Amino acid sequence: MIQETQRDPHKTPLFAIHQELNAKMTPFAGYYMPIQYHQGIKSEHLHTRANAGLFDVSHMGQITLTGKDAASALERLVPANIIDLAVGQQRYATFTNEQGTLLDDLMVSRVEEDTLLLVVNAACKEDDLQHLQTHLANQCDIEYLDTKALLALQGPKAADVLAQLAPDAAKLVFMTGKSMDLNGIECYVTRSGYTGEDGYEISVPAADCEQLAKTLLTFAEVEMIGLGARDSLRLEAGLCLYGHDISNETTPVEASLSWSIAKCRRPGGERAGNYLGADIIAQQLENGVRRRRVGLLPQGKAPVREGAVVVDKENHQVGTVTSGSFSPTLNRPIAMGYVETELATPGTELFAKVRNKQLPVVVSTLPFVQHNYYRG
Repeated sequence: MIQETQRDPHKTPLFAIHQELNAKMTPFAGYYMPIQYHQGIKSEHLHTRANAGLFDVSHMGQITLTGKDAASALERLVPANIIDLAVGQQRYATFTNEQGTLLDDLMVSRVEEDTLLLVVNAACKEDDLQHLQTHLANQCDIEYLDTKALLALQGPKAADVLAQLAPDAAKLVFMTGKSMDLNGIECYVTRSGYTGEDGYEISVPAADCEQLAKTLLTFAEVEMIGLGARDSLRLEAGLCLYGHDISNETTPVEASLSWSIAKCRRPGGERAGNYLGADIIAQQLENGVRRRRVGLLPQGKAPVREGAVVVDKENHQVGTVTSGSFSPTLNRPIAMGYVETELATPGTELFAKVRNKQLPVVVSTLPFVQHNYYRG
């Protein structure tokens, strides 16, 4: 079970390291987390794009589902193809509810034939665990892994670094995983991440997390990176942040996540529907939706932040910004948000209201920065 939320935020196993490195800490999703280190967000961002950044993401939730029916059980809650997931494969999925909207997004790995590993968002993990127990408790064993921590090693040099600890790491391709020994520590490693760069997420025993982090930091290519740069990297990559770009008020179709709805789970597929909200989502796939998530490029130097209203040339509200920041890679402001579907075509000129000013923005394709995932 997840520990009861306390008045004071929890500390991850790397809290002492963050303090030693003089990280700027802040409460986030119930934990003290590093926003940035001495080099600053822009420097950390660019370092990850050029070398390898080490992220403490131990606030995320890790849950295993075990049993011969675990995959088919999970398909009752997500519109992804879980049954056909091979051992060592990983897949992006979304928890939907009866209204077809999103409870969370998650990564699912089949670590053994009868065992799935779920990585869920920190702010949602207690609700996710309850959701799983409510719907699946009689079909598989559900365990919250409170003795595990999570590290992410991201960037073009990540593979070179990790291969020096475990040569098998270099053999993984995007969205695959394997148990491996990292300097004497047994970990489950997936070639995935949240930055758009090549890299890995490492499920490590919490008791060994600090030791592994210190080992990785001995490599000249590796620096600790905070949540500030993690956010700017994921925005450049066009990736959703739950509670901002997706929520229980958005559906996968509205969020431009239709690609995550497996063909076999769609109308006419061999395992069509049979998940929460399936009928509503099927109707949206067929008939379309009123709004869609898009990229937005502000035309000036001023950033457009979350919550800004998007209007058309006649000053009619047509959307809302859900994420906005300055892009260190592109050296310009970028944003994501929802606009009416008829205005979602790339190149459409709109305006974002910022401090009572209308700043021009142009609808853009996503991602803003090309993904560098390693596919072999």
